[in-house]
Amino acid sequence: MDVPRGKEVARKKLIRRIVVIAVIVAAIPLITWGLSRLRPAAPSVDRATVWIDAVKRGPMLREVRGLGTLVVEEFVWIPAQFDARVEKINFLPGAKVHPNDVVMILKQPQMELDASDLEAQVKQAQAQYDNLRVQLQSSQLTQEATTQQVKSDMEQAELQADRDRQLNKLDLKSDVDTKVSQAKSDELKGRYTISKKQLDISGESIKAQLDAQKVLIENLQAKVKLKKEQVEQLTIRAGVEGVVTQLGTATTPLEAGMRVAPGTILAKIAQPTRLKATLKIPETQVKDVALGQVADIDTRNGHIAGHVTRIDPASTNGTVDVDVKLEGEAPGMRPDLSVDGQITLERLADVVFVGRPVIGQPGAKITLFKLDADGKEAQRVPVSLGRTSVNTIEVVDGLKVGDQVILSDMSTWDAHNRIRLN
Repeated sequence: MDVPRGKEVARKKLIRRIVVIAVIVAAIPLITWGLSRLRPAAPSVDRATVWIDAVKRGPMLREVRGLGTLVVEEFVWIPAQFDARVEKINFLPGAKVHPNDVVMILKQPQMELDASDLEAQVKQAQAQYDNLRVQLQSSQLTQEATTQQVKSDMEQAELQADRDRQLNKLDLKSDVDTKVSQAKSDELKGRYTISKKQLDISGESIKAQLDAQKVLIENLQAKVKLKKEQVEQLTIRAGVEGVVTQLGTATTPLEAGMRVAPGTILAKIAQPTRLKATLKIPETQVKDVALGQVADIDTRNGHIAGHVTRIDPASTNGTVDVDVKLEGEAPGMRPDLSVDGQITLERLADVVFVGRPVIGQPGAKITLFKLDADGKEAQRVPVSLGRTSVNTIEVVDGLKVGDQVILSDMSTWDAHNRIRLN
């Protein structure tokens, strides 16, 4: 009986072993297929080392930023007006000057001589005017006396003619005598009329001659004034509040005793209180910058508002110079001070936007890591970008409001579509 039981047990073990082997053989392909379906392990990234931002919707301010410096907005160039010699220089480059300060004195002897000669001509013309006035007044008095005498003779002749007419009526005067008296009276009336006209013309002639002399005097006085102004211009004043930065030109510095021709630069004066900011804007961003746009200049000691006044048509080393006129002041302002400026391009009323990623360019299509709902992992998704600003960029497609994305440079993980955040 023992032998048959042992065979039965052995047979059962064999069957069990065959079943186990068959199960193992069948499971190997299934395990292989299952392992092939598993995703590779996502690399771990320290959350503290990446920049995460949420997609938002609302108004977005488009701006461009550029570094720059404060430069003197205006220089005053003082040219020589006449051929002259430098007599004296009172201020050297670097000196502060006020508007009425005499920077230098020029000498032009011929000009001073001409001024004196013209003054003498004015005095002579004035004396001639006074002499002419006396002569004309005397002549007029003579004419007045003549007119008065003719008038008196006329009145006497009228009385004589009237008396002779009365006597003639009484046959006490002959007709001939009466006619002679009347003829004489008529003659004197005519002479009186002419004399009065001569007197009136004499008055007009006096006025015309005196006016002509006055014009001559005024013309000479104007020449004297002009010549004196020219002599005064030989005294070179600063004209503005500022600092003398240059005497003469860089190639020919001005010294006492030198002769200067008209148009020669005598001095250059800077006005350090009148500064502008010159920003260097990237060439790729300057296309949207326009004259008059509002700007904010950060001097590190304060912010100053301003507006764009000039855009350089040429670029240098990938940047374009943009001048901003300042509308205020800040402590510590000085020429060549480094500043940071932002120019406002436009205000977008309602757009979907996110912080500007490291690789984000306007109108580009890129991929960003979008965080899962639990925030523990992030998956790479395609994103279409639109208009940009300094710190933000418009999202055209690929993200929705509330999504959280990684904006840092993730080029290290280009081979991975998912990462795990620790």
